[in-house]
Amino acid sequence: MTTSENFYDSVGGEETFSLIVHRFYEQVPNDDILGPMYPPDDFEGAEQRLKMFLSQYWGGPKDYQEQRGHPRLRMRHVNYPIGVTAAERWLQLMSNALDGVDLTAEQREAIWEHMVRAADMLINSNPDPHA
Repeated sequence: MTTSENFYDSVGGEETFSLIVHRFYEQVPNDDILGPMYPPDDFEGAEQRLKMFLSQYWGGPKDYQEQRGHPRLRMRHVNYPIGVTAAERWLQLMSNALDGVDLTAEQREAIWEHMVRAADMLINSNPDPHA
């Protein structure tokens, strides 16, 4: 990575984040835990929002901020009962999505660590409704 290149650019920019998020959302509709948590008519919107969020987080365009304001992830997810089981499933599907994407081990680990922190932060249900 050159001094003028950020993480977003170094991993392939929009193409890479679009691929990761698309692979993730290919799995969600048929997932017994996560699928029912999403409004069935908004998978495309959810995919676009996650792509914008991750792109911005990793140094890409500020589209998320411009269109939706501050991420406020906990507030945006408060109406969805997210227990440990759902967070673990989200991570499982995200790991599947990352598999095969052209990333170095260090890049994948950086993205993965962020995903784990985000999943843990969004747990808002105890006891776990999906256990």
